[in-house]
Amino acid sequence: MTRTPVKSSNVVSVGHCPDSKRLHIEFANGVYEFDGVSADQHRELMAAESKGKHFHQFIKGKFASRKL
Repeated sequence: MTRTPVKSSNVVSVGHCPDSKRLHIEFANGVYEFDGVSADQHRELMAAESKGKHFHQFIKGKFASRKL
Protein backbone atom coordinates (compact mmCIF):
# COMPACT_ATOMS: atom_id res chain seq x y z
CA MET A 1 0.00 0.00 0.00
CA THR A 2 1.33 3.42 -0.91
CA ARG A 3 1.41 5.96 1.90
CA THR A 4 1.13 9.70 1.33
CA PRO A 5 3.37 12.01 3.39
CA VAL A 6 1.38 14.48 5.51
CA LYS A 7 2.15 17.69 7.35
CA SER A 8 1.86 16.76 11.00
CA SER A 9 3.98 16.79 14.11
CA ASN A 10 2.81 13.25 14.98
CA VAL A 11 1.92 11.52 11.73
CA VAL A 12 4.54 10.93 9.00
CA SER A 13 2.38 9.32 6.29
CA VAL A 14 -1.04 7.74 5.69
CA GLY A 15 -2.17 5.00 3.32
CA HIS A 16 -5.55 3.36 2.75
CA CYS A 17 -6.89 0.38 0.83
CA PRO A 18 -10.63 0.87 0.24
CA ASP A 19 -11.14 -2.78 -0.79
CA SER A 20 -9.76 -4.25 2.44
CA LYS A 21 -10.69 -1.18 4.55
CA ARG A 22 -7.18 -1.12 5.98
CA LEU A 23 -5.54 2.12 7.04
CA HIS A 24 -1.78 2.43 7.53
CA ILE A 25 -0.47 5.30 9.61
CA GLU A 26 3.25 5.89 9.94
CA PHE A 27 4.43 7.54 13.15
CA ALA A 28 8.03 8.26 14.17
CA ASN A 29 8.07 4.93 16.07
CA GLY A 30 6.70 2.77 13.25
CA VAL A 31 3.75 1.91 11.02
CA TYR A 32 0.40 0.78 12.40
CA GLU A 33 -2.45 -0.90 10.54
CA PHE A 34 -6.10 -0.29 11.43
CA ASP A 35 -8.88 -2.61 10.23
CA GLY A 36 -12.36 -1.60 9.11
CA VAL A 37 -11.61 2.02 8.17
CA SER A 38 -13.91 3.24 5.40
CA ALA A 39 -12.91 5.44 2.48
CA ASP A 40 -14.96 8.27 4.03
CA GLN A 41 -13.07 7.97 7.32
CA HIS A 42 -9.79 8.05 5.42
CA ARG A 43 -10.88 11.18 3.51
CA GLU A 44 -11.86 12.87 6.77
CA LEU A 45 -8.45 12.11 8.26
CA MET A 46 -6.65 13.45 5.21
CA ALA A 47 -8.80 16.62 5.21
CA ALA A 48 -8.34 17.28 8.92
CA GLU A 49 -6.30 20.34 9.83
CA SER A 50 -4.67 18.34 12.63
CA LYS A 51 -4.02 14.73 11.62
CA GLY A 52 -2.90 13.85 15.16
CA LYS A 53 -6.01 15.25 16.82
CA HIS A 54 -8.26 13.55 14.29
CA PHE A 55 -6.44 10.26 14.82
CA HIS A 56 -6.81 10.44 18.61
CA GLN A 57 -10.46 11.48 18.44
CA PHE A 58 -11.81 9.22 15.70
CA ILE A 59 -9.43 6.30 15.06
CA LYS A 60 -7.30 5.36 18.06
CA GLY A 61 -9.05 2.73 20.17
CA LYS A 62 -11.99 2.49 17.78
CA PHE A 63 -10.49 0.03 15.27
CA ALA A 64 -8.50 -3.17 15.70
CA SER A 65 -4.85 -2.31 15.16
CA ARG A 66 -1.37 -3.77 15.10
CA LYS A 67 2.15 -2.52 14.62
CA LEU A 68 3.69 -3.69 11.34
